[in-house]
Amino acid sequence: MTDALSITASAVDPGLLTLPWSTPLAEWPSSTIVSLPKGISRHLVRFANLSGRVVAVKETTAEMARREYEMLGNLHRLDVPCVDRVAVIAGRTDAEGNPLPAALVTAHLKFSLPYRALFTQVLRPDTATRLVDALAVLLVRLHNVGFFWGDVSLSNTLFRRDAGAFAAYLVDAETGELHESGLTRGQREHDLDVARTNIAGEIMDLAAGGRLEGGVDALEIADGIVSSYRSLWAALTDRETFASSDAWRITERVQRLNALGFDIGEMSIEATPDGNRVSIQPKVVDAGHHQRRLIRLTGLDVEENQARRLLNDLDEFRARVSLLGDDEEMAAHEWLTRVFEPIVKAIPYDLRAKLEPAEVFHQVLEHRWYLSQERGQSVPLAEALTSYIKNVLRHRRDEATIMGPPTETLAIPVVTGATPVIDDDEDASLDWRDLV
Repeated sequence: MTDALSITASAVDPGLLTLPWSTPLAEWPSSTIVSLPKGISRHLVRFANLSGRVVAVKETTAEMARREYEMLGNLHRLDVPCVDRVAVIAGRTDAEGNPLPAALVTAHLKFSLPYRALFTQVLRPDTATRLVDALAVLLVRLHNVGFFWGDVSLSNTLFRRDAGAFAAYLVDAETGELHESGLTRGQREHDLDVARTNIAGEIMDLAAGGRLEGGVDALEIADGIVSSYRSLWAALTDRETFASSDAWRITERVQRLNALGFDIGEMSIEATPDGNRVSIQPKVVDAGHHQRRLIRLTGLDVEENQARRLLNDLDEFRARVSLLGDDEEMAAHEWLTRVFEPIVKAIPYDLRAKLEPAEVFHQVLEHRWYLSQERGQSVPLAEALTSYIKNVLRHRRDEATIMGPPTETLAIPVVTGATPVIDDDEDASLDWRDLV
């Protein structure tokens, strides 16, 4: 390192100064590197230890690093699911004083997985569909705040389990643009076209490697993001016209959007001159309707589908068990201390990196349901929990910072035409059959 080294950071972390910035990223020592699975990237990316946590380090130009750093900060302020920025490192030189690329440092998203880590020997159709649906939701959320991605793909996304589904997070914002006035239909359609092309290429690459289940149509999977996106976008933005006597449909529209996980900021309502018909068009604030309600009641910050699942259990508890009546906040506290926390605390310490607590709770409830179906009678929660720990959780791989096989070359290039950088230094000896 020289005095020319420049560090722009969102928070002061002295550990940044201890990383080997005077060494090319490809040559960083194994004592610094953390072996984690990653997707295809046009830049060299390594995971490293920083003050007890894991960060991703990407070599790029100083201009692009600063631009993406600012973009991630803006997206975070807009409450869009994306990785957290940590720092930009510029002015790097090697021991001989030769310039080295700048670096963008982002935080590793705990319990997240790249799409290539979410299959075993072959990619199952239902897993592919859930991934594409999650990416469609993310794209809708990005477009809703005026973000044009420009390079939508599974490789540029991380996925976290979400009560039987997946939640998608943006990883690479390098090509993105934020438009305060919103996006045009042409910009949204361009992102959709790029998404379809990239996903088709990624799925075909799996097929070429023998990792796609027989009979699965890669183009059909890729087309799924278009249909999922358009269906959700229409539900959020379409104008609806009805007779003025059917005013109840306003409440129905709000409830339908809430069920999809979105909150309404305001509603545009217009009546015809004769007063016989009414048109409404909602303005969606953002996704996270159930997340916000759960945080307000319990302080638990989880994914949207997990929040929906926990709230269902909370409402059932309140109706059948709690003696606190209509006091929702007190009932929520009682549920938290009597139901949720005992289950989470019962997980052995050595198994707590397997899954997030909310996902464990969801899976315990699912396991209880299956056991009850098998026996034809209700199974006590404590018994279901013991069975789940012994027969399910103990046999899963850890997902807090999961290690995985090497990434592989895409057989079909991404739509941008950039040449991917492939890393082959990860541990390939692990068995992935317990992941999905």
